Amino acid sequence: MLTIHSLKPGDIVRLNDEGIIREGTVVETNTVQHLAMIHNGIQEFWFRDEDIHAIPLDEEQLIKLGFIRQDDDAGVRYLRDSFRVHLPEKGNFSNIEMWWREDRRHFHHQLAVHEFQNMYLDMTKVSLNRPELADI
Repeated sequence: MLTIHSLKPGDIVRLNDEGIIREGTVVETNTVQHLAMIHNGIQEFWFRDEDIHAIPLDEEQLIKLGFIRQDDDAGVRYLRDSFRVHLPEKGNFSNIEMWWREDRRHFHHQLAVHEFQNMYLDMTKVSLNRPELADI
């Protein structure tokens, strides 16, 4: 389950906007009231934590984040500048390895997009945003 504490500004999440499911970008969080201000593509609005959901990391999301797919003999790699994501089994996002310089991490469970963004920031010290959402 997604918690407000796990969100940072710039994180991409899925939200229930009065019955309409949208993707949005976190602008600010209020951990005391369990609210997050999210830009839903139209406007900024405060959402309760039960209306905010994680987006599973998959190939579509990596491509939207600006990664380029590269097939190899040992699975598939996704490249963005010098950052690498490797799947030993094509399409299996529950076994993922990522590295940047000497920082290497391996996960045996599927990550959410916001978790991946936060790890990318932790590893590179640069925010990972979608190009089409960068102006929001």
